[in-house]
Amino acid sequence: MTAKITMGMTTWTEHPVLIHGEQRPVTLNEYAQHFPTVEVDTFFYALPQMKTIQNWLTMVPEDFQFIVKANQGMTLHKRNQEKGEVEQLFVQYRRTIAPLVASGQLKTILFQFPPYFDASVADIDYLKMVRAWLGDLPVAVELRNSSWYQPGVVDALVSYCHDLKFTLVAADEPHDQVTTVPFKLVTTNPDLVMLRLHGRNKRGWASQGQNWRKTRTLYKYSDQELAEFARQIRELAPQPREVCVIFNNNSGKDAAPNALALQKMMGVQFTGLAPRSPEQLDLF
Repeated sequence: MTAKITMGMTTWTEHPVLIHGEQRPVTLNEYAQHFPTVEVDTFFYALPQMKTIQNWLTMVPEDFQFIVKANQGMTLHKRNQEKGEVEQLFVQYRRTIAPLVASGQLKTILFQFPPYFDASVADIDYLKMVRAWLGDLPVAVELRNSSWYQPGVVDALVSYCHDLKFTLVAADEPHDQVTTVPFKLVTTNPDLVMLRLHGRNKRGWASQGQNWRKTRTLYKYSDQELAEFARQIRELAPQPREVCVIFNNNSGKDAAPNALALQKMMGVQFTGLAPRSPEQLDLF
């Protein structure tokens, strides 16, 4: 079996290359003319109104899918929450995303855990609670503490994610730093493997200044680096049903150009896109 390859970016508004370089927000429909999926971080900060999600669905074709971030209370970014409070948040979250589930357009719920979420007994147990509270909904987990990737631990992590049917996200970020984890591409969920490419800006990653968000993902992948991702995706075994590549290196608007370059490099044709607007037909 050869995996279906999909690609997208974090948010849809900030990719001017998709609209002839115009300096304005890209609409969701314009984005969906070029890519079959998008990651939405709105949910991390606050749960949107259900009507907002229903409005999104009117702007995209029926095959378009959303990756939605778990709320910060669900990823334990908020400290010292009562268990009952967290469980209730999961109930509210499931209610909020119901339109995406009903339409079959939820690709996965992304849990990007904080750096202090480590390979402790309590946090290992919490992953099991996540599965219990979300039932059979698709879940992807991005871990940011290196304790999970230590020898003797990482194999157990892969097995644990496989048992829980979690997609263990392969995160690409600056390597060999205290606050980063290694890139590990592995199939823990037969339905979905996911890469999140943050860029390799070491100075920006370590920055504690007020502009750290802008500098952290300021990075453009080279053709050589993209070719290495393509190689690893092709050689991945076992192959899942889908490999999804999300580009988050967008401080300098490089995410979409890099995604388009990787798409061309891999010879991938996306299906089920939104019909091109007349002004978009001569873009590529």
